[in-house]
Amino acid sequence: MKITPLASDSMGTRSMATFIETKDTKVLIDPGVALGPYRYGLEPHPLEWERMDEDWKKIKRYAKKAKVLIVTHYHYDHHDPDEPGVFKNKILFTKHPKENINKSQKKRARYFLNQLGELPKEIEFSDGNEFSFGKTTIRFSEAVPHGTNTKLGYVTEVCVIEGRDRFVYTSDVQGPSLKDQLQFILDERPKVIFCDGPMTYMLGFRYSKKNLKKSVRNINRIIRETKVKKFVLDHHLLRDLGWKEQIKRVFAQAKKKKVKIMTIAEFAGEKNDMFEARRKELYEGKILE
Repeated sequence: MKITPLASDSMGTRSMATFIETKDTKVLIDPGVALGPYRYGLEPHPLEWERMDEDWKKIKRYAKKAKVLIVTHYHYDHHDPDEPGVFKNKILFTKHPKENINKSQKKRARYFLNQLGELPKEIEFSDGNEFSFGKTTIRFSEAVPHGTNTKLGYVTEVCVIEGRDRFVYTSDVQGPSLKDQLQFILDERPKVIFCDGPMTYMLGFRYSKKNLKKSVRNINRIIRETKVKKFVLDHHLLRDLGWKEQIKRVFAQAKKKKVKIMTIAEFAGEKNDMFEARRKELYEGKILE
């Protein structure tokens, strides 16, 4: 199994777009990219817009290679409803548009599916389902909350299995801090996990210290109880310049179990370009290290 990150917060944009290639199929999870509209009272810097354009071109290029496209939920950093051609002649596994979904995402789902029309080769609702391509299995969680409650709706977590290789992609769990989010990961026992980490950049505002403690505790439980070798934390967590300090207990646990904690950029062998978190520095003309 080959895992290729296409875009992420650690790589400069809001995204978790990921391409997975097995002997039997090619899968692109969440073909979308976006920018934080405001940070520190500042609009996105021109370098952010440039990076987003680059990422979108890359995502479209890999979408052409993919047989299967997955949309875990209907936020615009995970899909682009105004680019329906991306899904032409593809098998689409997408979050159920009417069940376990909030009002906003239900509206977006309806628009997205209307835009698609008959372009995809096949559309299947993914929640709790399993699909096979030769010896490759793609398994989905039931719908789990987007974050620490259902205010922002629900997402589906994904596990891709090929032989002894198991890869889990959590989508926007912002933690995980909830039992259902955690259980899917424990059950699937991945060797590699791409996990949306806790939303610490809004700690004390839209994200509580209590939920941070739960997230750290649950991540450490995954490290202890599964066969994970590479635990990749990104997305919401990488909007915080102090992200390593926020989860220092995770690094301590990982060291004991010889598990590598890294960002998506680091997984890809690249440096961290936390453009949103460093937007002030971009506007000040400072060179990012």
